[in-house]
Amino acid sequence: MRFGHIAGDRMLDLVNTVAWRLGGPERREGLNTFADVLDWCTETGLISTDEAASLRDLAGRDEARAEREREQVVEARERAYAVLFEGDAEAAADLADMYRAAIAAADLVPTGDRWQWEDRETDLRLPRHRIVRGLVALTQRDGLDRLHRCEDAKCGWVYLDTSPRRNRRWCSTKDCGDRNRARTYYARQKAKGRQP
Repeated sequence: MRFGHIAGDRMLDLVNTVAWRLGGPERREGLNTFADVLDWCTETGLISTDEAASLRDLAGRDEARAEREREQVVEARERAYAVLFEGDAEAAADLADMYRAAIAAADLVPTGDRWQWEDRETDLRLPRHRIVRGLVALTQRDGLDRLHRCEDAKCGWVYLDTSPRRNRRWCSTKDCGDRNRARTYYARQKAKGRQP
């Protein structure tokens, strides 16, 4: 898989499509093209492979519109981050506006024992609409008291801490965890006047 899936919720995994979110000039965008958005949506099951193929064809016919859709997906992602991690009321209002547009393009239909949104057409707005509906659902889900941001100073990846003691500190123990433990070890050795 191209994208990280460590967050415990696919919409939080979307938030994590930015590498080194807090790293200033080191920050790297993971959704650089509309094709990247489609890849993420397909990886997470938000759109089917058939829908992705149709959307790739549509994007090839209108690259400028596909780019605008990519930009709006990134904007929705950033608004959700601001809502969840900064309590930003303006970002919440923007996300609500996006949500109104997303539900206006769909019908609420029964599927088995539940109801879900069904988009009326497969057009370039489809990924954005599904993402926005998912982001709003994320803001309303239970367990957000377990929402946590990686404690690495530059990482910024987020996740639901489902550890029994709620003491998970890193997005990945093998990445940020190891790097920060090594940094702490070398700092201690240096403070003691030893060469590690």
